[in-house]
Amino acid sequence: MEALANIKHVIAVASGKGGVGKSTTAVNLALALSQEGYKIGVLDADIYGPSIPIMLNLSDFKPQAVGEKKMTAANTYGITAQSIGFIIKSEDAAVWRGPMAAGALTQLINETQWPKLDYLIVDLPPGTGDIQLTLSQKIPLTGAIIVTTPQDVALADARKGINMFQKVNVPILGLIENMSFHICSNCEHKEHLFGIDGGKKTAEQYQVPFLGALPLHVQIREAMDSGKPLVIADPDSTISKLYREIAKKTVVEIASQQNSSVSISISDDE
Repeated sequence: MEALANIKHVIAVASGKGGVGKSTTAVNLALALSQEGYKIGVLDADIYGPSIPIMLNLSDFKPQAVGEKKMTAANTYGITAQSIGFIIKSEDAAVWRGPMAAGALTQLINETQWPKLDYLIVDLPPGTGDIQLTLSQKIPLTGAIIVTTPQDVALADARKGINMFQKVNVPILGLIENMSFHICSNCEHKEHLFGIDGGKKTAEQYQVPFLGALPLHVQIREAMDSGKPLVIADPDSTISKLYREIAKKTVVEIASQQNSSVSISISDDE
């Protein structure tokens, strides 16, 4: 795809179920990768509920036309950001059928003037429908990261997400267990509200990497609501370090999968 010619890797961040903290994870992962020295973009592909404008304090940003068929993206905290939320009013609902929504996403990607990027993080809507399939078929995805909570109902949908990407031959870069445990803001007591190790066990079951576990903590929510994500607001916090560890593991996994593909190609030629 010519529109993505400047981008080395495209990573989809997905969840089979809404409400698991996928967008929060995608934004903090993008910023953590930026802090590691990479050139990063984030695409808010959650057509029905774009949240990145609020999370990145970009609610007032409006793309500007560049030439006849291109538009600008936002720049904030050292990353490039694009969202359908920049185009439609925040209080308006995107009442679109699947094919129309998928077409809008494709147009958003094609018409954005992307700079040279090492990684484009794509925050997908929850589920396994038209938008996910369109993205998988029309965009050269490097791989997908699945976000889940340890709760059984979320894990069931996470498995559906893994199966969908595998069916369309998109590599699974790993699984992240969000809201793995709750940390009390007063006494720092740790409690597993939604179960223990569900994400890790699912990763083992499907033989995909387990990238890490993130807590349920008021500090994360407050940072996102303020438009200054935690890895920016408090980069030295324990939770911010967890995001950077996940970012590093993601980079390693991409390199590992690419090296494996090269080895297979060499073997096939022989």
